[in-house]
Amino acid sequence: MMDRDRVMIELPHRMQAIATLNLAINLSAALGSAPMKLYAGDKLVVEGTLHGFTNPAIEAGIMHCRALLEFLGLCDKNGKLDNRAGRRPTDIGIEHFNTPDGAPLKMVTPDDAADRYPGPSDEAKDALLAVFQVANKELAHVTEDLRDSPEHARLIEIASRGIPALMVGCFYKPLGLSAPDYKLTHRPRDDQATESTKLS
Repeated sequence: MMDRDRVMIELPHRMQAIATLNLAINLSAALGSAPMKLYAGDKLVVEGTLHGFTNPAIEAGIMHCRALLEFLGLCDKNGKLDNRAGRRPTDIGIEHFNTPDGAPLKMVTPDDAADRYPGPSDEAKDALLAVFQVANKELAHVTEDLRDSPEHARLIEIASRGIPALMVGCFYKPLGLSAPDYKLTHRPRDDQATESTKLS
């Protein structure tokens, strides 16, 4: 039997991991292997390069992207974005939830997903397909693939913005629920430098 309460707790966690993926991709593109210091309160707890944060955040985020796309009913079928034909008995998908009037939610079709993207529909489908293609590689090679393939990195960045929007529009809104608080807040590096200058 499906544990809906557990699923409803896990979905925002996955969406936040995808928001972290987006941040990590953008930081990696802008700053590469810049020095990094991680503080807990005022105590320095980790020192190294930015890759110590961005690489695992990107790898984990891509896995969460794939999990949510599969939850929505999407898959890679012979190199094209398609719908899953069925689910294993232990799988939980969007179609296992009902709207307030009792109608089951439907799997999101590739066209539905593309229609919600503000850019070209082919680009939207390519971005979601790239998630499956990159996630299918051995995990150790994911960040290398993104560094070696700027096009894959660009598509994954697009997907990392689109998948949470798909979750909100295709899952939370039809259920009559508010979107979970999954977005990250952070201060760009230039703002930190400016603020630091002001304080000194």
